Amino acid sequence: MLYTYQYLHSQSLNGVSKSHTNEVVIQTDALTRTFGTHTAVDNLTLEVNAGEIFGFLGHNGAGKTTTVRLLNGLLEPTQGHARVLGLDPVTQGPQLRQRTGVLTETPSLDDRMTAYENLAVYAAIYGLPRPIARTRANELLTIFGLAERMHDRVAGYSKGMKQRLALARALVHQPDLIFLDEPAAGLDPVVTRQLHELILHLSRDEGKTIFLCTHNLDEAQKLCQRVAVLQKGRVLALGTPSQLARDLVSEIRLTLEIDLSQADLAAELLARFTSKPLVLEASGLTVAGIVREQIPDVITALVSAGVRLYRVNHDAPTLEDVYFTLHTAAPEAA
Repeated sequence: MLYTYQYLHSQSLNGVSKSHTNEVVIQTDALTRTFGTHTAVDNLTLEVNAGEIFGFLGHNGAGKTTTVRLLNGLLEPTQGHARVLGLDPVTQGPQLRQRTGVLTETPSLDDRMTAYENLAVYAAIYGLPRPIARTRANELLTIFGLAERMHDRVAGYSKGMKQRLALARALVHQPDLIFLDEPAAGLDPVVTRQLHELILHLSRDEGKTIFLCTHNLDEAQKLCQRVAVLQKGRVLALGTPSQLARDLVSEIRLTLEIDLSQADLAAELLARFTSKPLVLEASGLTVAGIVREQIPDVITALVSAGVRLYRVNHDAPTLEDVYFTLHTAAPEAA
């Protein structure tokens, strides 16, 4: 079965198993990168802790990939600086990249090679002895459901298979810090769910730090302890999904189970609290645009008017609500 976690419980390459600590593994201070007149990363200041799944959220072109390249020493900043795993990416890039794994949005696999050969070559680049490299390749290909096709050329793989192989390649040297750029791209729902289970396992049980770049807000909501919302290279907000929802999203959606014969009366009363349209459903009314502090007043108004109110549910704001609230407040330049 895909993602049997047996290999993850083995020792790391230096013989020391990893565990969660309070160590800061990524720290940036006013990190900036420009290309001519275009600012791709703008004054980025953040910290990421060991064992954390940190979400880096933004549209395509928001600066996510440029940030990953800066943090791995593949680009030099225009100004500002970073420390990653205690190393300076600018002056210690090769040492740093020995300890990081990167899955890019468009994996650069060699289609002329087999899956096994792709992993073996990558393992050799990282200096793994051949017996260890062979074992790692076989384990990972089994885990990612590619063992039966391991000797087929990658040119014949589907997009989803290539994505799984690229993720396996990013893990071949057992990195401490893993950068994932849209990891579920091209994967079907079943494999996506298994991928999410693996990401959670890497963080919770193996102490790996995951830097997840995505515009899939549902994915980030499920996986990330903290997120940064990025627009045009600048962080608009940083915190836990629940904290950001509490601080930034004032309006919520209410579902009211009422006597449907009183729907018109209820709608008239609710119109005092929101201009958003009401939706009549089999069990009652759903209304958006209610401020949390108004809930007691809404209930009081309905009950006082004689509306038979059987149940009130409210939908907690999601990361999607946060994201669109932020982008509405700070719209993209035309």
